[in-house]
Amino acid sequence: MSQVNYYGTGRRKTAAARVFLRPGAGEVKVNGRTLDVYFPNEVLKMVIKQPLLLTETAEKFDITVTVAGGGSAGQAGAIRHGISRALLEYNVELRDRLKSAGLLTRDPRKKERKKYGQKGARARFQFSKR
Repeated sequence: MSQVNYYGTGRRKTAAARVFLRPGAGEVKVNGRTLDVYFPNEVLKMVIKQPLLLTETAEKFDITVTVAGGGSAGQAGAIRHGISRALLEYNVELRDRLKSAGLLTRDPRKKERKKYGQKGARARFQFSKR
């Protein structure tokens, strides 16, 4: 008998996360490591647990995550997005709560490219009148 798996893909900046929820005791593994080891930052752990606390499902699932690309903040955001989508697959009635908290929206903000003839994306070289 195979266990039930709920899957969600999350993305943020250049990070992409594959999230699997299976019934369990609330253990979270990110790339084979525990959440505390992978994300020592408390704020990022809070970001990841947000959809679980909102839907009161924190102790119901064991979560396995594979995440690649981006930095720690982008990866945390991608995991949050993936967990939210996987929770929808588990129970569609959670949609209203997740949507009103803005957890189902893929954050479209990315790094803007540097433009030629400029110092950066928006910053110009210093102008000298004389």
